[in-house]
Amino acid sequence: MKKELQVYDNILQLVGDTPLIQLQKMTEDISGTFYAKVEAFNPGHSAKDRVAHFILSQAEEKGLLQPGDTIVETTSGNTGFSIAMVSAVKGYKCILAVSDKSSKDKIDMLRAMGAEVHVCPANVAADDPRSYYEVAKRIHLETPGSIYINQYFNELNIDAHYHSTGPEIWKQTEGKITHLVACSGTGGTISGTARYLKEMNPEIKILGIDAYGSVLKKYHETRQFDENEIYSYKIEGLGKNLIPTATDFDAIDEFVKVTDESAAQMARTIAKEEGLFVGYTSGAAMQGVKQYALQGQFTKDSKVVVLFPDHGSRYMAKIYNDQWMEDQGFELHENLKAIPNSQKI
Repeated sequence: MKKELQVYDNILQLVGDTPLIQLQKMTEDISGTFYAKVEAFNPGHSAKDRVAHFILSQAEEKGLLQPGDTIVETTSGNTGFSIAMVSAVKGYKCILAVSDKSSKDKIDMLRAMGAEVHVCPANVAADDPRSYYEVAKRIHLETPGSIYINQYFNELNIDAHYHSTGPEIWKQTEGKITHLVACSGTGGTISGTARYLKEMNPEIKILGIDAYGSVLKKYHETRQFDENEIYSYKIEGLGKNLIPTATDFDAIDEFVKVTDESAAQMARTIAKEEGLFVGYTSGAAMQGVKQYALQGQFTKDSKVVVLFPDHGSRYMAKIYNDQWMEDQGFELHENLKAIPNSQKI
């Protein structure tokens, strides 16, 4: 629980209570009022601080962790950074299996926080022994005194946001929120927040964002896992090539898919037009807002909260690097208001 003081015992007391900031230029052509829930204000600069702090605190309360134990996790970068941060404060060792899709910035930051990092190929099946899922499992089995967080299949991932992000948004909007727009990767953020908000008002629409190359949207609509949906894509922390049990598909009303290019360009535009230096998935969320607006999802009375998961500093070698953008074949736009969904995938 965060203390109402100017001086804190440690950095973990700063997790949560992130601001809601009204978007101005990015939504001036859309009906409704739009607010960004800016998770970069967490001390580890992402929404994953909530998950790491909550799950490890629960493990301590249950006696599953002792001083000097090892935390093992699978991560695209942000959860790993948050776990490394918590581990540093609490005196745990930290070993992370990271997808090679993660930016160099993220990987360097993990090592800077004292984590042991194993970089694994992203473009392999989830059950391939080289995948970051399987590597983390193997490390856990081979490491005495370790626990495996396993965020993709850990119900506490959902609980972390049910007990923090959801209540914060409800309070900040004075219960007037009509729509939540959020990306889905592990699914913990959107699911936990959605569960709380739906309990408070079942009429609130939960609008998810998925990536092309991911299976989540089709699974939501059909409850069928279609491996033909899977192919390599660039966005980190969005979508999946498996079905995480940390996603409550019943709590989500709808999904749209966004392209790598549109999400990258939108993140750059948010920085230029709103002064918010946000990450790749924040661009994906904003692009999703544009696509939902084209579907007629919002009215003048809509009060929409868009969750921006992390900070742009983690993508300096990627979406904020002109050469990287050009290498992907992405166009560079000075002022981008919307990206049509018909754009190449």
